Amino acid sequence: MTRIDLNADMGESFGPWTMGDDAALLEVVTSANIACGFHAGDWDTMAATMARAVDRGVGIGAHPGFPDLQGFGRRQMKMDPASVGRLVQYQLGAAQAMARAAGGHVRHLKLHGALSNMASADGELARAAYAAALEVDPDLVLMVLAATPMEDAAKALGASYAAEIFADRGYAEDGTLIPRGQPGAMITDSEVAAARISDMVRDGAILTAGGRRIETRIDTVCLHGDEPSAVAAARVLRARLEADGVVIAPL
Repeated sequence: MTRIDLNADMGESFGPWTMGDDAALLEVVTSANIACGFHAGDWDTMAATMARAVDRGVGIGAHPGFPDLQGFGRRQMKMDPASVGRLVQYQLGAAQAMARAAGGHVRHLKLHGALSNMASADGELARAAYAAALEVDPDLVLMVLAATPMEDAAKALGASYAAEIFADRGYAEDGTLIPRGQPGAMITDSEVAAARISDMVRDGAILTAGGRRIETRIDTVCLHGDEPSAVAAARVLRARLEADGVVIAPL
């Protein structure tokens, strides 16, 4: 029986500015990747999102990114790998404190935005970020982009990890995500996205924009919480997978 986790990035509101409908999304997903205040989010948003996740029984994940509020963490920054490790530790520590105060705990870690994109192509960077996180909590589940150096880094470290694919993003021929702004980067039709993920989960493979099939382990599927159609798309995807006989369950 196939089991799949559904995850979404959330907790990305800031002060009076609202990003996404986290409360509704938490009714659908089984894992929440919660921003730690560097690319988005703040202490009040973290507290509220984590409290809702605990109430819903949704797994809490730290979602660290570059210190880039204006660019939403989507702009690349050149940093020494050791400094990236400390950047991850700093944000993970904040997430752990807020989760504990909400009556929960941080179960997994997923890198955000440009940091994730860079780590998906640079195994040294991925290993530095993950090793630093594991120094804080050796039992963390690392959420990695499937079939990339991120997965290789997690394996090399002997860590527990979840191989992730994206429902609403197109894949380049090397198995990485097509950069935002390029044709095919975003899949906005929820029915198309659901059918595509159904095929990937059934085949155990990433299907690229050019039709290439990359065999991979698949543990979790991501939907972006900042997209306007995120909640509707999450419901469509969950319904499609359940109709296929897939069990939707936390990591």
